[in-house]
Amino acid sequence: MNSPLILTGIDLPMEPSCGSTIWCSDVYARIAGEFRVLFLGLPGSGTWTHGFPETALLTAAKQPYGPGFDTYAAQLTDEVAELIRTHQPDLIHAQHLGFGLALAFARAAGSVPMVSVAHGTDVIAAAENDQARATLTEIVAASTKVIVPNTAMGIEVDRLTCHTYTDRLTTVPWGLPLPLAPTATPRPSNRLELLHAGRLDANKSTITAIEALALTRIPHRLTVIGSGSELPLLQERTRSLHLSERVSFEPFLPREDLWDRFADFDAFLFTTRQLEAFGLVAVEAQAHGLPIVYGRLPGLDTTLGKGGTGYRPGDAQELAEAIDLVAEDPALRHSMHSAAAANARRFDIATTSAQLIRLSHAAAIKGNR
Repeated sequence: MNSPLILTGIDLPMEPSCGSTIWCSDVYARIAGEFRVLFLGLPGSGTWTHGFPETALLTAAKQPYGPGFDTYAAQLTDEVAELIRTHQPDLIHAQHLGFGLALAFARAAGSVPMVSVAHGTDVIAAAENDQARATLTEIVAASTKVIVPNTAMGIEVDRLTCHTYTDRLTTVPWGLPLPLAPTATPRPSNRLELLHAGRLDANKSTITAIEALALTRIPHRLTVIGSGSELPLLQERTRSLHLSERVSFEPFLPREDLWDRFADFDAFLFTTRQLEAFGLVAVEAQAHGLPIVYGRLPGLDTTLGKGGTGYRPGDAQELAEAIDLVAEDPALRHSMHSAAAANARRFDIATTSAQLIRLSHAAAIKGNR
């Protein structure tokens, strides 16, 4: 008997350029056997060694929210409808509650049951843009289940959809492949080597980390690893604060290469200002033994546990004080290193995959009654 087929994907290039595509690669590589998976995406470089068992490339020219989005969604819907006719999936997983492909899945699904998955950027967009909110609502309405990575995200999706689909929301914490042991260890110096890594956009608020460095009592160093629209602004702010000798910038690194770098640092700065889907890169840093200094957003204290210390999001002075507190208290730093590594053990990708398998079997069975 053939395994049931899940049709899923993200209308992003098939590259490890964001947490969503990496998370999907991790998860769907692990549910093979229980399900066949056909993952749809946009053309990329073709060099990424991903974990998707089967893939297909979309041809519609991507358009963001605005005048061209409806036409783009209609083109994707035609593509998806043909894929559904050809492959006869048993279940659809719609990634992102706002991307064009998820909307196309919702419109073309017909009798195929659909589970949708919130990733964060979609929910933030819906809170700020009427077109994005309408898209999110249509996708949620078409879903038998809506997966969110934490309770805070579920509360926001519920609010945005006027509490109409509360019973469809279910929490599945994100996970990652865990290292056998932490690679970063506490060092004696109170002058910290700090790391910020990830997408460089306004919501990630890397500028808060740079401005905090100008306010610390100790001349710590900061390395920023990542790419994004905010990079020129961040570099200019570094120059204007005369921090060029203490702040360095490096381009985006593939995940395994980033993991190799964690041992070079003493703490990880996680400076997101608004809603955060889960904080996967912060949990990755914890798994390697790094304490996290993070903006106190809903859900992050639960996710990061005692291996992190918080500050008011966007407040550079409070972040500077938190950094110095960690730097000046060796006992605290040691305990945070241990707590960080222990906390990350809660988020094994195998647990995430097992929960997704159970939900998917239940949705497929319910849809085929």
